[in-house]
Amino acid sequence: MFQVVEYKRNDMMISTNHALIQMDRVCEFLAQSYWANQRERTTIIQSIEHSLCFSLFHGQTQIGFARVVTDGATFAYLCDVFIDEAYRGRELGKWLVECVLQHPDLLNIRRFLLVTKDAHGLYQPFGFEVLHEPDQFMEIFRHC
Repeated sequence: MFQVVEYKRNDMMISTNHALIQMDRVCEFLAQSYWANQRERTTIIQSIEHSLCFSLFHGQTQIGFARVVTDGATFAYLCDVFIDEAYRGRELGKWLVECVLQHPDLLNIRRFLLVTKDAHGLYQPFGFEVLHEPDQFMEIFRHC
């Protein structure tokens, strides 16, 4: 459905190839995150199967991840972004977001959303801002 792309930098690679995702690593990280620590493994796997995913590798080891839920035409939601703690501070998160926004199937998306508790500084340089008209947004939020 979406184009498989790869981005390389020295001994690092970001790929959208689903076959390369190291599911155990991704599930392990998300189980420790503040936003997904209550998700069942089966739910995580299902969400990945239905999303455009970006996996960051150092050699053969997955050290980062980002997931985009999108229709590929008008709307995208960036979520589940992480960099392994041992690799933080190297601007890999910036590179990961940059690659997400450069993906050819996402270039013409009109509305790109994300939710973050504490990483506003990562996303703002890419143009993400607080909602312009938050009173127009509604949600159903289930504590599942």
